[in-house]
This record gives sequence, C-alpha cells and structure tokens, in this order.
Amino acid sequence: MKAETKNYFIFVVASLYTMANIKQILEYLKLDGDVDDFEIIHKNIEKDIIFKGTNLWILVFAIIVASVGLNMNSTAVIIGAMLISPLMGPINGMGYSIATYNFPLFRKAIKNFGFAVGASLVASTVYFAITPISTAHSELLARTSPTIYDVLIALFGGLAGIVAISSKQKGNVIPGVAIATALMPPLCTAGYGLATGQFYYFFGAFYLFTINTVFIAISAMVVSQILKFPIRTLVDTNRKSVVNRWISVVIVVTIIPSIYFGYGLVQKEKFIDNATKFVNNVLVFEGNFLIKNVVDGDRREVTLVYGGNALTDEQKLKIRMKAADFGLDRSSILVEQGVAFDKGDPSVLQVERLKAEMISQNEKLKEKDAEINVLKTRNDIGKELLAEIKTIYPKTDVCIYSEATKFTDSLRNSEQLALVVFHSYSEEYTAEEKNQIRKWIRQRLKTEAIRVYFYY
Repeated sequence: MKAETKNYFIFVVASLYTMANIKQILEYLKLDGDVDDFEIIHKNIEKDIIFKGTNLWILVFAIIVASVGLNMNSTAVIIGAMLISPLMGPINGMGYSIATYNFPLFRKAIKNFGFAVGASLVASTVYFAITPISTAHSELLARTSPTIYDVLIALFGGLAGIVAISSKQKGNVIPGVAIATALMPPLCTAGYGLATGQFYYFFGAFYLFTINTVFIAISAMVVSQILKFPIRTLVDTNRKSVVNRWISVVIVVTIIPSIYFGYGLVQKEKFIDNATKFVNNVLVFEGNFLIKNVVDGDRREVTLVYGGNALTDEQKLKIRMKAADFGLDRSSILVEQGVAFDKGDPSVLQVERLKAEMISQNEKLKEKDAEINVLKTRNDIGKELLAEIKTIYPKTDVCIYSEATKFTDSLRNSEQLALVVFHSYSEEYTAEEKNQIRKWIRQRLKTEAIRVYFYY
C-alpha cells in the first residue's frame, strides 16, 4: 500500500511539473503581450488601403522598376521593386475588414486594390509594349507556373506580415514579407503577356498574383480573429454565415488548381532525377558512345543520340528496356544514331587506337597515384612508430624513419634497408629495452631488413 501511495505521489508531482512547463511554453507563444493598441492598428490599416497621391506614384514607379528587372533578368532589381511596392496595404485591409465584419472598409479596400491592380497592369503593359527587348527570361518564366508551394509562401508570409503590423515592435518583417510573397513580379509578368499577346503567360502570372492576394488576405483575417480585434459594426448571424461560406468557396477555388500544378511539378522533378540516373547508366553501350542527351521534363521524354557503330533495332530496344530499372516508361525514350562508322573504316581504326591509348594513359595515371599513396604512407611511418612506442616507453622523444640502400663490395651488390632511430632527452635506454624495441620493430614492420639505433 505504501509503494502504491508513493507511486501515486510521484505521478502527481510529475504531472504538475509537466503542466507548469506547458504553461510556461504557452506563455512564450502568446501574441497578446506585444499587440499594439487596436485603434492604432485600425488607423494604420485604413491609411495603407488608400491609393492616391504618393502611394499611387510609388506603386507606378515600383511597377516600372520590377518590369525593367524582369526584362533584364535582374534579381536584385526585382527585389528592390518588391521592397518599394505598397500593394500589401489593401490586401491586409481586406482580411482585417472581413475578420471584423467591417463591410464599408472591405468595399473601400476592394475598390483601391482593383484600382492599384489596373494601374499596375497598364504601366507594365505599356513598358513591355515599347521596350525593344521582348525575350522571356528565367525571372519572367518563373512567375507563370504557380503551385501549392506558392500557396504556402503566401499563407505564412501573410501571417508574418499581419503579426508584424499588429505588434508594437514592427522590426524588419514587412520588407521581408514583401520579398517572400512577391506581389509585383506576377503583375508585371501578366503585363508582359498582354503586351506580347502571350496569354498563357498572362493567365499563369495572374493566377499566381491571385494566390498571393487571397492567402495574404486569409492570413490577415485569421490573425485578426485570433487577436480578437473589435467588431465596429452590427452584423446579424445570417450575414456572418454568408461571409464564411464565400470565404470557403474562394479558398477552394483558388487552391485546387495550385494542388494540381504542384503535383505536376513533383512528378516532373521526379522524372528528371530518374532520367539523369538512366542517362549516366547508358553513356557507353556495346561500342557506342552517348554524344548528346535531352531530358524534357514537360513532355516526359528522353532523347539519346549515339555515335560509334551503327545501332541495330535490337540494341535500341535494349537501351529502352533499361529505362524500366529507373522507373521510366520505355516509350518515353527516343534513341537516335548521330555518327556511325563501319568497322573497316580507317577513321574507326583511328578512334580505336585513340581509345587504347587513353586506356593505357589512365592505367599509368593509376600506377602513379598508387606510388604517391605509398610515399605518403611511408612519410607517416615515423610518426606512427613514435606514437605507439611512447605508450610503452614514455621517455622516447624522437623517432626518425628512413629507407636506405646498403652497398657492400661494389655497386652491383646492394640491399634495401629500413633505418629507425630513437632518441630520449631525459635518460638512456638500457640494453634490455633496446633488445625489446628491436624485436617489436621487426614484428611491427614485418621485415628483418631493418636497423635500429638509439642515442641519448
């Protein structure tokens, strides 16, 4: 009974200790302590919604800067434009107004946001219509294929942004959110699509911009509700339900295509990885050498171009069959003959001679590497012997190891010897110690052709 009481007491103490730790952790996670005054937050959000005068001109300038950056494929310029852009204001305003059911503010935010988007599209379209450079660089193309990963960036970037806006200590979060969520580049890319008549670019980029807008607004709404921002208008329950339903519809409609595109991206990357492994496996095949390969992740195709002896249909089939070992469909492997020679062709004989010479040179290089490794190992023998003998005879301070040639009557009679010298600064070796060390050295180096000397 006493043991049971003791165990119960230990359990209670441990539970209380755990609960105390959990409470302490929860205290660290609370946002309430750093939240700014609600009235100040409301005024800041309301002020950032408006697009006129200074804000409008800054937006137009930022759009032109971003368009130039995309046009010149300059990442640094694009980042600068994202830092300048004031587009986050009305998006946060939309999320905040939904959370507080402030429909007049929501309409105001929508109106200003629509105006800002229209002005941005006009500015970017005009720029790309008059610029002499119309090539779609990587920075432009990166904004035309949004995926579920862009949803995650927008969601968590938006969360960081609204938390920073609500905090007393704003820090440098807002510029970071502007860079991460990247509102400006997709709008400029959409303008590029309009200016060049490439509507695939327009719809892809505008969809990315929509993803960023919706999920930044959702983030603002969620944080506003968590922080319990005050509701400033009277709203009936039915209208709240309608708003919540519309929010759900918008989220689903926005996110479903991104999941599809995200799945496609994962499958594409998987195909490219498997195809690369496959190509490395068939670089040389039955006397043929791969001289070119093209891995097309979008079409899920691998094109192999070989040089050497003419490939037969059977050999091509064997190459395609190997694709199954790497998770590839053999129908996606295209095998082509680039350069083919007859075996009796002089040029083929020349190639074969060159191959033989290359193999010979590689063998010689391997031999030289082996000799270098042996020399490196020999250089370390003295160090190893000193480390080992000091465990038995700590008084040993120096070990010298060398390999030498012993000559007797003439140059024709010689013998290879290993010379080992031990030295002690503190005391002389006894005769017995010398004999033991000589025996140990012969066993350690596995040779009788060795001379061991001592000096004090």
